[in-house]
Amino acid sequence: MAIEIQWIRDNASLAHYCASWRSLPFVAVDTEFMRVDTFYPIAGLLQVSEGERAYLIDPLLISDWAPFAELLVDPAVVKVLHACSEDLEVFLRLTGSLPTPLFDTQLAAGYLNLGFSMGYSRLVQAVLAIELPKGETRSDWLQRPLSETQVSYAAEDVLHLAEVYAALQQQLAPEKNAWVLEDGAELVANLGREIAPEDAYREAKLAWKLSRAQLAVLRELCAWRERQARVRNQPRNRIIREHSLWPLARTQPDNLVALARIEDMHPKTVRQDGEFLLQLIKSAAATAPADWPQALPEPLPVDASTLLKKLRAVGQREAERLNIAPELMLRKKTLEALLKSGYPNGPYQLPDTLRGWRRELMGQALLDCLAAEGESA
Repeated sequence: MAIEIQWIRDNASLAHYCASWRSLPFVAVDTEFMRVDTFYPIAGLLQVSEGERAYLIDPLLISDWAPFAELLVDPAVVKVLHACSEDLEVFLRLTGSLPTPLFDTQLAAGYLNLGFSMGYSRLVQAVLAIELPKGETRSDWLQRPLSETQVSYAAEDVLHLAEVYAALQQQLAPEKNAWVLEDGAELVANLGREIAPEDAYREAKLAWKLSRAQLAVLRELCAWRERQARVRNQPRNRIIREHSLWPLARTQPDNLVALARIEDMHPKTVRQDGEFLLQLIKSAAATAPADWPQALPEPLPVDASTLLKKLRAVGQREAERLNIAPELMLRKKTLEALLKSGYPNGPYQLPDTLRGWRRELMGQALLDCLAAEGESA
């Protein structure tokens, strides 16, 4: 099947088409980008479809993204994407805006119990009985001209995305459709809740094992790493490798030889930033006790796993009742946060991460499960 392709290579054309798309109920949107050696994704191509043709936007030739940003935030136009977390970063980087309302077809497949975390090709095969060609996902999207195969691949992807959306819409009950949009809004909100560099240490591996004095060092190391990754536009592990952070904060080397011996420490990091890191560690180690971070909570003990399974079963029962992929129901991190709020004897509090329909449908059942467990203990 020949696909009608419309190229958009200048600001005026983009503004024209964005205005026409804003009169539609939805647009399917996809991106092709490169992210090999950079912190931020580099857009190579943006694709839009209303289900009839494919519009290919060349981001290397566009300088005014305001009309596209307005389309992204237009509440009257549903933006359809698939497994969109990295696409969202592309939009934020290019336009400063994020899509709302957002319909993620991967999430919708889970709500229809077609499968959890389905790849795009599998979903197209399941819904449209079309086999997509493979082979271009890892190609160079910044090269010009793009090859015929690349152009065909990109156009097919976005056109079929619009068709998949139309097919899924016919199957989704209004309630589930609302839940897909609610989860889409949550994806957007999570990206908007970017962790401050000063709080990055909380996510570091084994941070809970460190004393408060050592955490003060880890906090500065992680904050510096985060800022440098953004400034240099390099992956975090190019600045300091993840596995080096904890031993750096724990042993606090005071010379280049000791620094070079740190687990997983890259020689380039020692050469490029070694002296600065030693000074940073020395300065952070001198932090007054009043300014040390609070100790981080330990992971749940092994014997909490039985209770975790019982909580997960609450979600699984609800998933069966609603015919939803069980993995969509209750995230492990949310259940762990619930347990940490009062383990082992309670009282427990529902965590902030349990929101929306999940909180309404399962919040009380989770608390009841924990209360019953406490009574039987």
